[in-house]
Amino acid sequence: MTYRFGSVPEVVEALGKAEYLSDESIATVVYLAERLGKPVLVEGPAGTGKTELAKAVSRALGANLIRLQCYEGLDEAKALYEWNYKKQLLRIQAEQGREMSWEDVETNIFTEDFLLERPLLAAIRAPDPTVLLIDEIDKVDFEFEGLLLELLSDFQVTIPEMGTIVASAHPFVFLTSNNTRELSEALKRRCLYLYLDYPDIEREREIVLRRVPEVPETLADQIVRIVRSIRQLELKKAPSIAETLDWARTLVHLGISELDADAAQITLSALIKFRTDMEKVAAHLKVPPKPGLN
Repeated sequence: MTYRFGSVPEVVEALGKAEYLSDESIATVVYLAERLGKPVLVEGPAGTGKTELAKAVSRALGANLIRLQCYEGLDEAKALYEWNYKKQLLRIQAEQGREMSWEDVETNIFTEDFLLERPLLAAIRAPDPTVLLIDEIDKVDFEFEGLLLELLSDFQVTIPEMGTIVASAHPFVFLTSNNTRELSEALKRRCLYLYLDYPDIEREREIVLRRVPEVPETLADQIVRIVRSIRQLELKKAPSIAETLDWARTLVHLGISELDADAAQITLSALIKFRTDMEKVAAHLKVPPKPGLN
């Protein structure tokens, strides 16, 4: 078997070229996932780069990204496959009047022509290198987790009417979770585990400088230190890395090279997304509240 990552340092370098600043622990899990042929379960707070990691791996490998966005009520028909019932009905109506057994009819309508492929099946059947992202798996129920076990164990899907479809090339699988509920042991057992927390000051500063190269280094340092202090507050939603970058871009666009109370007052909406959080952050930074907040 030909591996695309030759070493852990190669993973760090490849992800860096794909605009993802990785540390050794992240790169080691990605490296081992390829070597062991296992999915990666990435847990952590919202906005710490879990989804972006899967996207970066797809860019680094030059692979197609297939994404299944999970939500409450997601079922097999939306995630795996379903049959085109309208088209099947038209075929049955077209065959009326002919002497056919139900077995013959069933053979005619449960074929590739009537199969509607959803993300999981598409990833299994993809002939080209593929990264499968199952995003926010903690939003679905335990029954849906059970649906994933065959796919994650053997990289195959069983369709009763057609048989078992085995992946010709294993997709690189990432599952992300914001840890809003405990996932089953059976699911975790099939995956390598990676926990992503908010980066330390040095790494987040480097992320800001890389993704927003126009920002002065002194301002980048101010931004990440303030964001880190804000994340220590009890907020409904702590600022994500993406929102740190949004704040940096906002300041650049406004021509602000140094953060003070006035600059923070007019730009906090790029960073904070709840009124109650805005009040806490304003008090924390000793920023006069905007009109309408009181």
